[in-house]
Amino acid sequence: MSEAGTATAAATAVATVPRPRPGTRSARHRVLLAPVTVTPSKPLTPSHLKGLLWSDVMYRATRQVAEVSLRYSHTTYHPSEQTLGFWEFLDRRYGDIGYASLDECGIGELYVAFRAAGETVPAAALRPYADAVEQGWTHPAATRILGIWTRQYEALGLTDPGLLAHQPPGLGLTEMIDRLGALGMCLDHRPLGGPVFLDLTRHGLPLRPLVGSDGRPNYLACALRELMPLAAEYDEVVLLYDSQLDPDYQRLARVLTALGPCVVRVPVGRVPIDGTIRSAREGGWRDHHAGALLDAAGSGHSPAAVRLGRRLYFIAVLGPGHAEGYRPELLRQYLGRAERLIAAAHTDPQSPERSLAERVDGHKRAQLHVDPYRLTSSLLGRRHRPAGDLLTEVYL
Repeated sequence: MSEAGTATAAATAVATVPRPRPGTRSARHRVLLAPVTVTPSKPLTPSHLKGLLWSDVMYRATRQVAEVSLRYSHTTYHPSEQTLGFWEFLDRRYGDIGYASLDECGIGELYVAFRAAGETVPAAALRPYADAVEQGWTHPAATRILGIWTRQYEALGLTDPGLLAHQPPGLGLTEMIDRLGALGMCLDHRPLGGPVFLDLTRHGLPLRPLVGSDGRPNYLACALRELMPLAAEYDEVVLLYDSQLDPDYQRLARVLTALGPCVVRVPVGRVPIDGTIRSAREGGWRDHHAGALLDAAGSGHSPAAVRLGRRLYFIAVLGPGHAEGYRPELLRQYLGRAERLIAAAHTDPQSPERSLAERVDGHKRAQLHVDPYRLTSSLLGRRHRPAGDLLTEVYL
């Protein structure tokens, strides 16, 4: 287990709320888990897998002690410039090349080429794509990757949040800007032909562009469209994201807190490979992407061990930070350890004195959600043998 000393810094709360008695459904609070999305333009790397597994264990464990909703919509973030720009690049450069014949690595190489080109695409060229997205359209390249991810999610035991579903945000762009204005958090220069800024200067944060003078929204604007209409319905909103996005998530938390809920930020560090943290946009996935890892593990381990072992490794071993690099030989060791834990749970079933909700509740901090690092690390104690219900409901 790594970075145990940093676990207390893994979640930052803007406010706290009272905790209900564990296992009492009538008193259960409502929690919204909103992980950062992965753009469907490349393979799932170890950094992506870490975030997805972290989110899944948090969701399934918290479900034992609270009413929890998982909001993870690709539709919401398709209008961002990096996505629409990639789609326009594909159509302009390659036309209809038959994406069904490409795997995620093949499409990912096209994405690397797009980012390397560094082209500035006029807003007018992207507008038809943005309009089509609002009507439920997705580019065939993204649909192909999302279909591949759906199968990989199943093999990894990840909850499918609706990868292939049309899940539009609850607010249009203009509505979102108007609501920010009502909160006194917006500097709108559209009447002058200028951009829109998120204005949190009274909170000590600098202005942040949301919409360019050409009308194009960025990722933060998309997140606000999605989460602002949802936040007030929940006691706690958990934002789980790449730690490199922390400045924007500080801003997002400030806005959502003004709407009523406790907002908790959970930054998760990327996974270094060969000592270096690289962006997926640079390529170089080699044998480290999700498909290759599943193929390598499938021949020697049971599907259940693949699911549990990856959670043990990516959550408990790598920890919340980014100090620990990816080590495939260590991952294989934890797949073996998962086999032993599962076998022990079957051959020597326990009858815990406490309910699953009570046992899971002990791995919360001052918030309502369950800390996946604390819970998963507890499985690795030498004297601890997890009960079968915990493995079934949270890890397998």
